[in-house]
Amino acid sequence: MSFKKLNPYLLEMLEGFSIEEPTPFQKSSIPIIKSGSNVYCTAPKESGKTTTLILTTLQKLKCEAVGNAPRAVVVVENKEKVLELYDEFLRYTKYSSLRVYASYKELHIDIQKSEIFEGIDILITTPTTLHKLFLLNGVSTSQLKICSIDDGDFLVQKSEYTAMITVAQSIMKCQYVLYSEKLNPKLKRFEDFFMERANHVKI
Repeated sequence: MSFKKLNPYLLEMLEGFSIEEPTPFQKSSIPIIKSGSNVYCTAPKESGKTTTLILTTLQKLKCEAVGNAPRAVVVVENKEKVLELYDEFLRYTKYSSLRVYASYKELHIDIQKSEIFEGIDILITTPTTLHKLFLLNGVSTSQLKICSIDDGDFLVQKSEYTAMITVAQSIMKCQYVLYSEKLNPKLKRFEDFFMERANHVKI
């Protein structure tokens, strides 16, 4: 598989970044993620996991803004990771209408609520912050299509693990994709909660 089956906008962006061929991980994972199933993606660092996450998220949203409620949520470990991924998403979305929002606990929750309410497409946040937003009716999941977890190894921590399960119970239906370096048995247990019938891509 090459990148040819992606949205033309994404192909243009990849060409601009001089990315011509997918990595072995991307060859295996992108078609399965595009199929809409839940997926565990396990691969070492520098395999192209984050780029895969961005490409498949933007592909799912057809590279255009729609409505006000987020249609994609990306869960990461902390503020630093939120801001890193936010900057990376902006590289890919700057010529599109997509609205990306960075959410983390250090940013006052009322500010987050009001800014999210104005309309976003992609929400990048942490499990505990997302949980707090849910409790305060600060974010709607009615339009959510995909929830991706980047470098999900951190979810073995008890508070993050519990928050993720609680959050997933508040989401009616969406696709989940979890990226990690190893498939810890604790992460595998998510199949009992929200990763039902998940495929597993391993490099």
